[in-house]
Amino acid sequence: MTKHVPMGEMRQSQDRRRITLPLAPPLEQRRLQLYIGLLLIDGAAIMGGLCIASWLYLGRFLDTESLVHGQVLLPIYWTIALSLQVYTLQALRRINFARARAVLSLIGAESALLFVGFATKSTEDFSRVSAFLGLALAMLLLVWLRSLLRPLIKARCGDAGINILLIDDGGAALRVPNAYHIDAREHHLAPDLSDPHMMDRLGLYMMNMDRVMVSCPTDRRSSWALVFKSANVSGEIVDTDVNRLGVIGARRERDYGALIVASGPLGLRARAVKRGLDLALAGSAVLALSPLLLIVALLIKLEDGGPVFFVQKRTGRGNRFFPIFKFRSMRAEKLDAAGARSASKDDDRITRIGRFIRGTSIDELPQIFNVIRGEMSIVGPRPHAIGSLAGDKLFWEVDHRYWLRHSLKPGLTGLAQVRGLRGATDTETDLANRLQADLEYLDGWTIWRDIKIIVNTVSVLVHDRAF
Repeated sequence: MTKHVPMGEMRQSQDRRRITLPLAPPLEQRRLQLYIGLLLIDGAAIMGGLCIASWLYLGRFLDTESLVHGQVLLPIYWTIALSLQVYTLQALRRINFARARAVLSLIGAESALLFVGFATKSTEDFSRVSAFLGLALAMLLLVWLRSLLRPLIKARCGDAGINILLIDDGGAALRVPNAYHIDAREHHLAPDLSDPHMMDRLGLYMMNMDRVMVSCPTDRRSSWALVFKSANVSGEIVDTDVNRLGVIGARRERDYGALIVASGPLGLRARAVKRGLDLALAGSAVLALSPLLLIVALLIKLEDGGPVFFVQKRTGRGNRFFPIFKFRSMRAEKLDAAGARSASKDDDRITRIGRFIRGTSIDELPQIFNVIRGEMSIVGPRPHAIGSLAGDKLFWEVDHRYWLRHSLKPGLTGLAQVRGLRGATDTETDLANRLQADLEYLDGWTIWRDIKIIVNTVSVLVHDRAF
């Protein structure tokens, strides 16, 4: 909830508003206390789970083997948990993040312990049933205790987990959730570097703040920047160009500074993982679907004697053209290389076999070879023909963000497709909905999202928008 200052603690004195400073209590020490408390509670949950399992299975609560198991397991768990950010601000703010990372840390710790035990042959005397039951109970206790502690965390640190101050000094209007909002003019605040008394007042307002923001005119930014640097706070100056340009960072060099507006959506490791998945699936698909591919090719050839494949120029990664392969589904003399006319339900250009393979998405299967060639991926924004229209406008004329789709390789399927956003783009809204899904896919890629989209694609292979 946004906090407006003056607030309830303010009181009127003559014609001037007064407030109690500092505005917020210090949260850094509270967060540290919570981290230590959660670390100890996690340890208690793991030891408790192992001991309860020992009592249920062996009839002994403080069984020696379970205690040894826990004593060895805990340091490994804490090490992995620290690396997976189980004891961080993000874990305090997002309970599902904290629970998932804690469970993952426990699984990782137990896996490491089992590997060492197997390699050293030191697990022969341990009860495997008791150990795995204890692991399951420890997971349940970890999740349950995190849920129980959520009200305490919120009471100690609030929803945001940090103190945020936004100073309005005549710049762009802005509201930040869970922040203290101050009007600089109302509170007689200014970045006056020549006045030590003003600097002291500013320091009192910013005391205990984890993050301080100011919205001000351009000519006051340098002064506010010096105030922040001298006040030992994390200071930010609001700039509307950051959103307009899509700035993702800044670079300072000796003779110049620059705003970073693009870096590519995937790093080297992510590209390698995605490419590995593409090759594994596409290679397997070629082997498994070879009989189907040959039968469809033969049927297309027998129907009218024309070419088996339809090859069309599409825009791919980096806005570069590539030839996309599809089974030909239209009459050879009526092929539309530019893609200016979208197929319709009663399209007279479509052949008999073409109608079947379009309705079942079989016509798209040759794009497996585009994946193997590295021009496409299994999952990504679908590539469009250059002349494709939404209503009476070219796609990029509807929304210039359309070009952002090409920062990744185009895909056989994508988030838009599994949401049912396929077929002809009769209106600008049809394109807008698809574009929104594609941009959502670009934001925060993970291999697990790709796998989920691949699984969901199976349910939309046959659809009523395929003409």
